[in-house]
Amino acid sequence: MNDEQIQSFLDEIGDSFHILKRQVEIAVKQVDDEGFFAILDNGSNSIAVIIKHLAGNMISRWTDFLTTDGETPDRHRDQEFILTPSDTRQYLMARWETGWQLVFGAISSISSINFGTTVYIRGEAHSIVRACHRQMTHYAYHVGQIVQLSRYHAGDNWKTLSIPRGQSETFNETLRQKQMKRKNLDNKG
Repeated sequence: MNDEQIQSFLDEIGDSFHILKRQVEIAVKQVDDEGFFAILDNGSNSIAVIIKHLAGNMISRWTDFLTTDGETPDRHRDQEFILTPSDTRQYLMARWETGWQLVFGAISSISSINFGTTVYIRGEAHSIVRACHRQMTHYAYHVGQIVQLSRYHAGDNWKTLSIPRGQSETFNETLRQKQMKRKNLDNKG
């Protein structure tokens, strides 16, 4: 990849991570504490547990991303699925934010100079592209779970994160109108 392609990849992967982060944050704001910590059944995870797990994963994977194995010795993955009294919503969301700051910091530290670095996760060698896609896939899986659980717990108060049902044509027409305005402005310029 040339410098432009590398930067394009980094911009796109960073934007995609930002979208996932934002989806969760919008979704969980619609859920009260009871819903945040609720489990549907004994085999399920609560929103709180999934956030705790994702934060633990991010902190482990993205700390010293280019120089250490992404499964850090101080990570205790199994403990991420057990809530303790100190795991308040505020604490978990602060860890969530810490994890994302590490993600975005690691991505911003990548350049054409170090893009060829081999990254290790649990001793397995990855290209930077593969490591980023591995994490993106993992996070997207859990983001979908959080959004679905948030939707369930918000009930009738839920505000969709995408185009509301039955409004696709209206949305598409609004986009067409914006594109026409932009095209007309571009032609006048």
